[in-house]
Amino acid sequence: MRLPNLLATRRGRLAAFFCLYMTEGMPLGFAATAVATQLRRLGVGPAEIGAFVASFYLPWAFKWAFGPFIDTFASERLGRRRGWVLGTQVMMALTLVSLIFVPLPAQLPLFTAILLVHNTFGAMQDVAIDSMACNVLPEDERGTANGLMFAGAYTGQAIGGSGVLFLSGITGFGPSYLVVAAAILLVTALVVLPMKEAVVGEARPKAGSLRAAGAEMRDFAVQSFRAFLGTRAAFSGLLYALLPAGAMCLGLALQTNLSVELGLNDNQVALMQLWSTLLSAAFCVAGGWLSDRFGRRRMLALFLALMSIPVALLALQMQSVGWIMPRAVGPGSAVAPAALIAGLWIATLSYNAFQGLMYGSNTAVFMDITRPAVAATQFTAYMALCNLAISYSAAWQGAAVEAWGYPVTMGIDAAFGLLGIALLPLMKRSGKTDDAFDDGRAAGRARMLAGVLALGCIGWLAAHAAGLDKNAAIAGTAFTLIFVASGLFLLAGAALLRGGRPWARIVMALLLLAMGLRQQLGLPEPLLLALPAMGAAMLARLAMRRWDELAVTTAAAA
Repeated sequence: MRLPNLLATRRGRLAAFFCLYMTEGMPLGFAATAVATQLRRLGVGPAEIGAFVASFYLPWAFKWAFGPFIDTFASERLGRRRGWVLGTQVMMALTLVSLIFVPLPAQLPLFTAILLVHNTFGAMQDVAIDSMACNVLPEDERGTANGLMFAGAYTGQAIGGSGVLFLSGITGFGPSYLVVAAAILLVTALVVLPMKEAVVGEARPKAGSLRAAGAEMRDFAVQSFRAFLGTRAAFSGLLYALLPAGAMCLGLALQTNLSVELGLNDNQVALMQLWSTLLSAAFCVAGGWLSDRFGRRRMLALFLALMSIPVALLALQMQSVGWIMPRAVGPGSAVAPAALIAGLWIATLSYNAFQGLMYGSNTAVFMDITRPAVAATQFTAYMALCNLAISYSAAWQGAAVEAWGYPVTMGIDAAFGLLGIALLPLMKRSGKTDDAFDDGRAAGRARMLAGVLALGCIGWLAAHAAGLDKNAAIAGTAFTLIFVASGLFLLAGAALLRGGRPWARIVMALLLLAMGLRQQLGLPEPLLLALPAMGAAMLARLAMRRWDELAVTTAAAA
């Protein structure tokens, strides 16, 4: 029987993108829930698990870099995007199958590296799917399709997380890798292979070459940079995206670690994750409706505040019963009070409901401040930075739990999650015309940002000398964020600024990004001092530059 081309009909297109997004959610649920649970049962500490989950999100923070290659290198025979979806799904399945031969926890670094490669293909697939959706979905289908795509992602998380944990009680954990890989390949065979990506009137792709891809990446950097700095609202959105979207800990590895330590078995962890996913999906729709009816930023501020409440209350309950530091798991471990287990259930479910409300309005706020002429570029960059915030949150929380215990870490997370509320009043567009996206102050914002980043690099030298970067999880994470932001700033500056030495900025940018991975790369002490000092000097020079290249009209920038 010949399978139908789902892109040929409205129902088929909606079903296709639901299934495609389901394959994006499966690896996330598998790693963040199923694997994290297994690692904790094997005695791996919260810090290592936090770093593991952080590395899983990292490729999504840089998925913007894949777009130019997907646009430039395309196959007419396979389909411009369909070919990429086919290739990435096959590689996702192969990398998952290879994990069977990597024992845990002995080979956790190799296991993490393979999952990082796996998720890089997942991020590439996401870019290809979004590009396909933009080109094959008629305008009157996009709203419904967007809702179904999120529902597909949540369904995939439930399959990869809850489904695997339920199944592992029957088959053991090892075969679960094959189950997730088979589920991805099932979508490949039934949905992607029969597709025929024929879009009437679409321009043919550019000739595939690294130069063409490089030109597209340069255009992306320039457009994003100008869009971010063009108005107070867009610049505030940049800062907001770099902050966590509310308290994060009950949606990341900390919650999984705590579930295992309190004595929940795999079926109970799976059931909690399943109900959490269903609540998030349902309340995501409700959040979007409420934000449309009562005001986007007003509702988002309320949702962000609500997310901190269950985190803070659970932290107080843990403090009151003396459950402070991580505890050993397995036979002979401490028995958790029934009230604390009930508190975890209530806090987790209510948190996921509030998080669903937040996600239902959060992305719409970014859409409101995005310049229409460069909407895809600017919005993609905002979403990438949001993923970076999730990544560093998982990293610092894992380290903080081992250093300070659960209540303190959760209290900091609850407070830190409220910071974004202060930026929401500034994220208001001044008008509805395209002129509202360029207030003529971009150059001043660029100088200010360069100066702040230079001071951050200098601050590293003092903090490193005092040992703060090694002994304080938040300090180390903050400097990692400074180095990553500095590297991205220099890359954008190299693409935009005329004259000078652009290659010097590119090299310095890459070195500062390496500083963001200083622990993983094992950088020697001389480089830990020299690179931030050199970066601070270059950023300081940019802080004194006129930035005349930003003094252009919105129309010219577009």
